[in-house]
Amino acid sequence: MATYFDEFPGTVTALNQVDVRPQVSGYITGIFFKEGQHVEKGQKLYSIDQQPYLGAYDQAIANLNVAKANLSKAQQDADRYEELAKQDAIARQTLDHALADLESAKKQVEAAKANVFQVQTNLRYSTIYAPFGGTIGISQVKLGTSVSPGQTLLNTISSDNPMGVDIQAGDKQIARFILLQREKNNPKDSIFSIQLPGGVKYPFPGFISFLDRAVDPSTGTITIRLIFPNSQKVLKPGLTCNLRVRTTTPGNTIMIPYKAVVEQMGEYFVFAVDSNKAIQRKVSLGARINDKVIVNDGLKVNQQIVSEGVQKLHDGSAIKVPAPDSARTRISALRNSSNP
Repeated sequence: MATYFDEFPGTVTALNQVDVRPQVSGYITGIFFKEGQHVEKGQKLYSIDQQPYLGAYDQAIANLNVAKANLSKAQQDADRYEELAKQDAIARQTLDHALADLESAKKQVEAAKANVFQVQTNLRYSTIYAPFGGTIGISQVKLGTSVSPGQTLLNTISSDNPMGVDIQAGDKQIARFILLQREKNNPKDSIFSIQLPGGVKYPFPGFISFLDRAVDPSTGTITIRLIFPNSQKVLKPGLTCNLRVRTTTPGNTIMIPYKAVVEQMGEYFVFAVDSNKAIQRKVSLGARINDKVIVNDGLKVNQQIVSEGVQKLHDGSAIKVPAPDSARTRISALRNSSNP
């Protein structure tokens, strides 16, 4: 058997990312972080001018106190009129009006409380905190900038450890990746590794997190996400990389010299030997390993092929067949050898 690596273009992505936007309007009065640094959940990030909201809060509290005083007076009037009504000392209409005033006073207290809650919420939103731990980007606003709720982008925070790597795999690969996902992950002998731009090998292995729910009908591919540790913050969202999937071939895998392959308009062919003639065979290729390539389909074990001068041949060309034991012209199965 032989061991090689299948490679898939990948993109590093944050497992959690959020745009930080204000929920109240005003002027930025404070920025409390260093751009690009790691921030903790609940860490103070920005403050918006609180003076308008403090004034509104004080006014709301005063209105609530007035409403409570009116409610207390209405309650006393209603209690007194009820006692008098029991003695037939007042008209029933007077009691009804007192009870109606009591209900109105209760509603006014409820409305005042709701107003207090609203302005208190606005006051709380004038200070902006990190929703989760992660890396914060470059601030999009400066001190004194006027911001509006839902419109102004302040910053972006993305989780930084661990990180995801997304790849696109063909639908024929789905069953393979599902089986790989179910296998136990051994960090010392991981199946999955990534190569960063410049050919730098990332030192930490990863594992499959999930396969997307559906195949994209326009491309015939499915998104697969893998997880990699990122304690050193080397991986950044949007970084391109190559995912390398370690693959071990079975004992009867067919391998041929790569120079025996002829490419024509995106398809691959070899010339098989049949009665001293070169017969063109279409083949499906697998991974290339050094100067050889795996043939997935199109040839049989021990079938002879032409490996020299293939560019001069056409289908049906007469050829001279060397001795049957010639290593250059015979396909052999890989048997207990990791170095083809």
